[in-house]
Amino acid sequence: MTAEREPRIRCVGGIVHDSNGRLLLVRRGNAPGEGLWSIPGGRVEPGESDETAIVRELREETGLSVTVGALVGSVTRTAPRGVYEIHDYACQVRSGVLRPGDDAVDARWVDAAILATLPLTEMLRETLEAWGQLPRS
Repeated sequence: MTAEREPRIRCVGGIVHDSNGRLLLVRRGNAPGEGLWSIPGGRVEPGESDETAIVRELREETGLSVTVGALVGSVTRTAPRGVYEIHDYACQVRSGVLRPGDDAVDARWVDAAILATLPLTEMLRETLEAWGQLPRS
């Protein structure tokens, strides 16, 4: 099956910076990316909009309630049965207390120095850098 014919699995991610310019990351507890750090997000469920999926995923994985902003960019990644089509949006925290949940085993705000030490999901650093979304502190 060619890449064009492989099933597309729509996913979303939330790119969130705090008032200090730190970036919100989660450590994945399940495949894909088990044990690696990434921005919070996941699959869009049937009938969900991207915005609804992001709000749900961030609440489940981080305990935070967010407002979804503009689309920052999109990437594709190989999936076990198809291709993950990931759409990442800028988000702002409205409320909540940061705590890992769902398939995230850890959640934290990271600055540039900490980001450099973490095992990240494939191409995360390069993608965030290309989009101007690395931690600002």
